[in-house]
Amino acid sequence: MTALVIAEHDNASLKGATLNTIAAALQCGGDVHVLVAGANAGAAAAAAAQVVGVAKVLHAEGEHFAHGLAENISAQVLAIASGYSHILFPATASGKNVAPRVAAKLDVGQISDITKVDSADTFERPIYAGNAIATVKSKDATKVLTVRTTGFDPAAATGGSAAVETLAAVADSGKSSFQGSEIAKNDRPELTAAKIIVSGGRALGSTEKFMEVMTPLADKLGAAMGASRAAVDAGYAPNDWQVGQTGKIVAPQLYIAAGISGAIQHLAGMKDSKVIVAINKDPEAPIFSVADYGLEADLFVAVPELVAAL
Repeated sequence: MTALVIAEHDNASLKGATLNTIAAALQCGGDVHVLVAGANAGAAAAAAAQVVGVAKVLHAEGEHFAHGLAENISAQVLAIASGYSHILFPATASGKNVAPRVAAKLDVGQISDITKVDSADTFERPIYAGNAIATVKSKDATKVLTVRTTGFDPAAATGGSAAVETLAAVADSGKSSFQGSEIAKNDRPELTAAKIIVSGGRALGSTEKFMEVMTPLADKLGAAMGASRAAVDAGYAPNDWQVGQTGKIVAPQLYIAAGISGAIQHLAGMKDSKVIVAINKDPEAPIFSVADYGLEADLFVAVPELVAAL
């Protein structure tokens, strides 16, 4: 029984979600292999070989893998899939793009967003926005899984010594091509990898107030900035700051929610945070039900006072 993890990387280094996915694969039992498909991705393959618990790294090299196009990555996975009992992807935009193609071609059911491995064929995953946990047992010969990275502590990035094996790369599918990307520039930590997140809600009232109140707090703490969907929909914060079921799933060491009532969709995206601090003037706000520390106060007064105290 061997598990295959599809690495997410930038051709030079592994992305953090890969380490969480490797941790999940190790719990499935048996050896863990990692597939690194990329262009000039030798450094990423070498990094994968250093991860504790990895038995072998499979390196497929080709220009058509440079940007992780799902059609080409899935073809490479399918070329070697027969040797594996489990194929695991991070539950990221990339993983969610490739995994269903692999599952469909293998004619097996995909198990999405797993948060716990009970046994080699039984997994837990959240449903109903995290209000219930489903235990799913799969009888498929090959289990195709996406891993909710907040559910697993990352495997150690150094200390391993896996062999790196070069694979024959599959040909370019020709079904898609990379045209370009627009990447938001941000001096702050990446939201899903940040240890501290400061989030604001619709109660802030405007883009100007959002920045005026929340930015000093984030600067003091060296935090990433997040927002509720309501704040994003109102135009107070950019889309890539959205935390929640339809945004980003996060689990930082500290999550500060100011002016966020705590709709079920938002809670689904942040309730695995280690420490949750809520500031809201509504004592009935649902956010207080998951908060470790709650302050019933006007955020326009409380947040500047907190900044001053820091």
